Amino acid sequence: MYIDEFVEYLKNERKMSPNTLEAYNRDISEFVAFEGSRGMNDILGTSSTEIVAFLHYLKSEGKSAATVNRKLASIRAFFNFLIKEGMIQSNPTADIKSPKIEKKKLEFLEIIEIDKLLSAPDDSVRGLRDRAILEVLYATGIRVSELIDSNVEDINLRMGFITCAGEHSKARIVPLGRPARAALENYIYDARNELIRNNKEEKALFVNYYGKRVTRQGLWKILREYGNKAEIEHKLTPNIIRNSFAVHMLQNGADLKSLQELMGHEDISATQAYLSVTKNRIKDVYDKSHPRAK
Repeated sequence: MYIDEFVEYLKNERKMSPNTLEAYNRDISEFVAFEGSRGMNDILGTSSTEIVAFLHYLKSEGKSAATVNRKLASIRAFFNFLIKEGMIQSNPTADIKSPKIEKKKLEFLEIIEIDKLLSAPDDSVRGLRDRAILEVLYATGIRVSELIDSNVEDINLRMGFITCAGEHSKARIVPLGRPARAALENYIYDARNELIRNNKEEKALFVNYYGKRVTRQGLWKILREYGNKAEIEHKLTPNIIRNSFAVHMLQNGADLKSLQELMGHEDISATQAYLSVTKNRIKDVYDKSHPRAK
């Protein structure tokens, strides 16, 4: 009961996306089920000891520190909601520290790899769609959820931009470069109608063979296929293309504030993570180029 009320609150008050709502629901339900398995059926009486036990259980199941942190954040938000509703007086997660996450090396593609990737699709109906997908991902750096949720009406080819709903329903306008606009024109006018067949009511920008909106799994499959075709060493993901967009923008002089706006980051610290790559690159160039660097 409390979980449903919490999810409704996140949906209506915090304007969170369906995927985020599902993640919160899943995390809290897992915790409640764990509590139930230990004979503790009163969620309002939860203590910090029980939450710590749940976190240890997750670690014993081989869950990563990032996953444990996310679940702890979900539980913390849930109990904050219960406080807000006057159901409990204090948050049992208050004194529990999040596990330290080992920073992963930022994965991105070099410009030459991007060029090979964008040249991989052919001129078939499917190839025109896939080239448009790849071009838009790299031209804008938008999230995978924003791409698959995009409708035809979100594209303005004449002005050259795409409107994204973003996280928490905060819309933003992202420019499209010339190659992305050209790829979209070819797809929309020459390929999309064949894919949707007679279903003129379909609003989705990118559709599959059945004329329906491309799914997250379908998009990952497309990226894997072209990553292999272009002989990309990385296991290609939407996030690697998003990282490539950010790194290349900074390498070519973009300021951090503008990049934050383009990527839809609420906190600029998320954008600052890309600076480490450009700083390392500058150091490499200096070490190789300056006669007295070493």
